[in-house]
Amino acid sequence: MADLLESDAGSQFWLKIMGAIKDPYAVERISEQLLRQLSIEHATDTEAYWILWILFNRIFNNQPAVRSLFLDKFLLWKIFPFCCLRWIIQFAVFECPPVSNSLTKGCETRGLLDTMQHLMAVWSRQEFVQSTPMEQQAYVTAAIGLCMERISKEELDNSKDLMHSILQGVSFRLESPTYLIRKMASNIALVFSQVIDPKNPLYLDDNCFGETIDWEFGFTKPEKDTPSNRNHTEKHTDESKRLSTSQTEKDLDYSTNQGRGKSEKAESKKLSQFKLLDPDEIIDLATLNYGSASDEDEDEAASENSDSSSDSSLQPYDLTDDDTDLKRKLTQLVDVVGALRKSDDADGVERALDVAEKLVRASPDELTHIAGDLVRTLVQVRCSDLAVEGEEETAEEKRQRALVALLVSCPFQSLESLNKLLYSPNVDTSQRIMILDVMTEAAQELADSKIMKPKHQSRALISTISESQAWFLPSSMGPLGAGFWKEVSETGTLLNYSNRYERELPLKPGQIRKGKIRRWSVRSANAPENQSGWTQNKFPVYSAAFMLPAMEGFDKKRHGVDLLGRDFIVLGKLVYMLGVCMRCVSMHPEASALAPSLLDMLRSREICHHKEAYVRRAVLFAASSVLVSLNPSFVASTLTEGNLEVSKGLEWVRTWALDVAESDTDRECYTMAVSCLRMHAEMALQASRVLESAESTLKPKIIGVSSNLSMAKIKIPFSNVEY
Repeated sequence: MADLLESDAGSQFWLKIMGAIKDPYAVERISEQLLRQLSIEHATDTEAYWILWILFNRIFNNQPAVRSLFLDKFLLWKIFPFCCLRWIIQFAVFECPPVSNSLTKGCETRGLLDTMQHLMAVWSRQEFVQSTPMEQQAYVTAAIGLCMERISKEELDNSKDLMHSILQGVSFRLESPTYLIRKMASNIALVFSQVIDPKNPLYLDDNCFGETIDWEFGFTKPEKDTPSNRNHTEKHTDESKRLSTSQTEKDLDYSTNQGRGKSEKAESKKLSQFKLLDPDEIIDLATLNYGSASDEDEDEAASENSDSSSDSSLQPYDLTDDDTDLKRKLTQLVDVVGALRKSDDADGVERALDVAEKLVRASPDELTHIAGDLVRTLVQVRCSDLAVEGEEETAEEKRQRALVALLVSCPFQSLESLNKLLYSPNVDTSQRIMILDVMTEAAQELADSKIMKPKHQSRALISTISESQAWFLPSSMGPLGAGFWKEVSETGTLLNYSNRYERELPLKPGQIRKGKIRRWSVRSANAPENQSGWTQNKFPVYSAAFMLPAMEGFDKKRHGVDLLGRDFIVLGKLVYMLGVCMRCVSMHPEASALAPSLLDMLRSREICHHKEAYVRRAVLFAASSVLVSLNPSFVASTLTEGNLEVSKGLEWVRTWALDVAESDTDRECYTMAVSCLRMHAEMALQASRVLESAESTLKPKIIGVSSNLSMAKIKIPFSNVEY
């Protein structure tokens, strides 16, 4: 095919045209526009390959600049659609035409290994994971995956440092809190395991099962029906039909066997019912009556009678299943703590987790004394090791709900223990993340707490009593249909210092009289109708206890604790929790007191310029939370009073958010920075309006003095001095 195209006159024309172009930038623009146009036209892999071969094959082999353009710039620094990436790899890396619109490796593999090592050297660096946009990371990952799918185990073993780079890049991405980056690592690990041992693939992601791997990562999806997509869809449809047909056949075979088995059993049972009787046999009438009254077999009835009449045939009853009923129920928090500390009793730990939240929400008297021990025990218990397989998440949820209930019901005692455990060397990263998540949920619950208050009912100050009713009787006011008051004699006491009266009341709509005794109380049975719910923010009282101990010593490197380095996920969770706390004290005086300390923490270079985008997003969220929580009147008062700490912090928020919006490579950071700038502008506008209203109120009124009075003499009383 290549020789035929080289001898073709039309192909020779395009080869000479491209060879005459000496400007590398022009070649780059032509190739880039050509690839994108082929993608728009939905060209097949074969068509795209031969078009690229006609135009660029000769200059690709003869000019190093063009070769570097395809192997370096188009694979690392440009972002093309996924189909264009396939064409580039097929033309420049594999250097052979595709077979049936699928990527095919050529005979020469030296270029494939060199390209793999070059791409992997960039992909495995931690700086590439931290500072490169997500789209470009997905593009380079797809290029590496497509190349690795065509490499063999022998070639991988012979390559220098390629395996080490693969493992290093995968490990860096698995530590990322971003799901998309972890998915890139799982896809590369899956292809790598298939190269090493095709029979035992390594699945690090639950959504990664299947023969085909999604190298697009959700960024680009085909909009129209292409021949390749159509072939793939038809293949997938045929496969699903084949699987469904085979499954249906299995179901039919199973049901047929089941029906055949049932019919055979029924026939055998019917045949067993017909038995020949001996005419000389003595028949017991009791047995005959019993057999005629029941539909059971005669042999079974005879065996039951013989078993019931014989004492030696009694079998002992199995009591092993009754052990669950004999277990003691946990009704005290002390028992819950004791059960949680017994790591060898998985059932006891499970029962303790089941009742922990309910007991804490009940607020018993012992809660304040045992809250600290219960918090430490809940944090240190290993739910994943003790829970039944498949129910680990349920046990973790129960533990977190119990901790949230402790923080809400007994905040100070619980926070004292949690703040000590947060930076303790005896706690791992997962437990620190859980502590911060629990504190976040507890702060939100305290801020949204609801209380029930009775509705205000207007009553007459002076009540009128009917003339026909005695003064010592209760008021006759009541629902329609109420009976008359009757005096009730007390039979249990000898002396009665007060009389007791009662009367019958009509039933409420939909109420059914149960029994003969009705009990009445001062509190109405329908409490929600007489009460109204109010939302009261209880968090400001505890805001300092939530925030200040957690902010203290975050930058200190301890044994097992390195928030500014290895444990950046914990740092991001910490900053996010502080931002949530600021939103929970929005427009309260506590926000004005805590905002300077939080802004001072966020301004530290190790946090606001952190390498990980996860931490920078948390800082942007916390900064926007400060802007939302501060009252514009407080900002105006700080400006008039000359409070430089708050004004410098707010100015830093503006300048830093502007810098992030201009230079940050992460798209989400850019979006959050623009939103933060919008909030800052709104806050500045509201503060300026407060200042204008204050100036107009405090501005002294100037009273005009007439010219005659200005020329007059002013004499001070009891003095000879004139002015």
